[in-house]
Amino acid sequence: MTTFSPPSTAHQRSTTPARQPAVARARRLWRGRAEDSTLVRPTLLALLLATALLYLWGLGASGWANSFYAAAVQAGSESWKAFFFGSSDAASSITVDKTPMSLWPMSLSVRLFGLSSWAMLVPQALMGVGSVGLLYATVRRTTSNAWAGLLAGAVLALTPVAVLMFRFNNPDALLTLFLIAAVYATIRAIQSPERAIRWLVLGGSLVGFAFLTKMLQAFLVLPPLALVYLVAAQPKILTRLKHLLIAFGSMIVAAGWWIAIVEMWPASSRPYIGGSQNNSILELTLGYNGFGRLNGNEVGSVGGGGVGGGNWGETGILRLFGSEIGGQVAWLLPAALVLLVLGVWFRQRAGRSDRQLTGLVVWGGWLLVTGLTFSFMAGIFHAYYTIALAPAIAALVGIGATILWENRHSLVATLGAAFVIAMTGAMSYVLLDRTSDFMPWLKYAVVVVACVTAFLVVLHRLLPRRVAMAVVAGALVAMLAGPAAYAVDTASTAHTGSIPTAGPSSTGGGGLGGGGRGTGQRPMGLGTGAAPTGQGTTGQGTTGGLLTGSESTDAVDTLLETDAGSYTWAATAVGSNSASGYQLATGLPVMAIGGFNGSDPSPTLEQFQQYVADGEIHYFIASGGGGGRGGSATGSTSTEISTWVTQTFEAQTVDGVTVYDLSSGIQ
Repeated sequence: MTTFSPPSTAHQRSTTPARQPAVARARRLWRGRAEDSTLVRPTLLALLLATALLYLWGLGASGWANSFYAAAVQAGSESWKAFFFGSSDAASSITVDKTPMSLWPMSLSVRLFGLSSWAMLVPQALMGVGSVGLLYATVRRTTSNAWAGLLAGAVLALTPVAVLMFRFNNPDALLTLFLIAAVYATIRAIQSPERAIRWLVLGGSLVGFAFLTKMLQAFLVLPPLALVYLVAAQPKILTRLKHLLIAFGSMIVAAGWWIAIVEMWPASSRPYIGGSQNNSILELTLGYNGFGRLNGNEVGSVGGGGVGGGNWGETGILRLFGSEIGGQVAWLLPAALVLLVLGVWFRQRAGRSDRQLTGLVVWGGWLLVTGLTFSFMAGIFHAYYTIALAPAIAALVGIGATILWENRHSLVATLGAAFVIAMTGAMSYVLLDRTSDFMPWLKYAVVVVACVTAFLVVLHRLLPRRVAMAVVAGALVAMLAGPAAYAVDTASTAHTGSIPTAGPSSTGGGGLGGGGRGTGQRPMGLGTGAAPTGQGTTGQGTTGGLLTGSESTDAVDTLLETDAGSYTWAATAVGSNSASGYQLATGLPVMAIGGFNGSDPSPTLEQFQQYVADGEIHYFIASGGGGGRGGSATGSTSTEISTWVTQTFEAQTVDGVTVYDLSSGIQ
């Protein structure tokens, strides 16, 4: 009589030594899927929901946030031409000084739901949730470990500058989402050779879209993306180079179509390109928003001779740890660098296609290239730019921690983990000590937890399982308590103006913008003001400043709205922020003379006089700081226009705001 072995025994007998690694890998993958259904998926859902709550909580408190971009969002919701070009007003007199893709989701939301702070900012918050989810997926794919992805996602979600930017209307939120997605696509191309081209085309296109969001900053990820594909992809080297050329071509197409249209569009029928001196998008790309950021030679910018005189803080290797920048992003920066070194040391013999090594190369390259650029760039630099470092730091922490856990029986891994925990606790103490009035007990608690946890990590082999799990929890507290406290403080505080910062105000300073919270508090006397509300109020109005939007009143609104349909622009003002508050309050086009800081030669005096003669402008609103704002000098077009108006028309004062009626004729 024939007998049969149980399925498991038969399987074991049929498995040759050559197949055992594949079988073991399959079992691990099966365990991962089972893990998903029992614990990982609920944990991921909880992470995403908590992130959404953190980013959406009290979102409307910031009003228009950066009114410079808010006005462009409002204009884009009213006019498709303004939408396409990123114009500051619906009549398309001048554009913002960036490519417009970051404005498009917000403008579409406002077009659907009406003009409000929530309609404008909710897309930004959702981009934050999407960034956390994409980072989780990317890190999990490079480690085959869901918990590594969850740790990376949590670190990104709690990075203070990320909380700030995903609750604000600057371009950095969409830029971050696109760049994380580009890394994901590149990783998929490496892991799926048969579909490598389509993934690389997608990745290149995403970098191109990132360029249309914030121009040349997007290209800082190109070296690590190209390097990781050259090193880790399976095809032959010539094939890899060919694939990268295809990806580069897709990037050029994705970034270049808009640039080409703007360059070929007749200048007479499109808005002036804000931030340029010659009405050229190429000049803006390569100059003010390009190499000028590196060498400080930004003609017509604030840093090129305007307010602050180019004082953007001390450059150098320690710039990211200074009083202005440290609290934004540096909490886990030393840990990420150490974990990068340890991770490479442990995985160096795993082969060039090793998934974990691939992750270390791409995220480590991102961190080093972007971090060194920020550290040494001599041009305009603001603390919130450092959100570009947050995904790389978070990913390296997730990947590095996983590698140390997998090698926890190694003395190097044990001592390395203890060192990372202790060092992170010390870093948190330094950063928290700069805000001594903010939760003063927290810095001591973090240090104690970090020291105890580091000591127990060294002894982990002697500990029972329950204590070992407590050590893991202690490590998480030591590493995340500081940034989490800053993150909650950032989410619970209104932020307005052009240079917001995360967390409580710190002592010291690091140049223009150092220590400011972005709540109307501005360094170097650049102006103050609460967040605009979107409608006029009673009392005194303000004309705004270089970095803060103007505030209208009911009386000023009524004045501007009177017979507004008879004019192309209800009013004009020098500088975009001076114009923005009145435009947002009334919903009417208000021309921003000279663009952001009044130094762009748009319109010329002759053009402005022709607009007045043709009856296209109703009022001129005088600025408190005089014509030209920040960067303009005597003889600039904005100064010439201001002088001509004040000498030609009669002034009237409405709720503290000086207004000239340009329809009244020459006095």
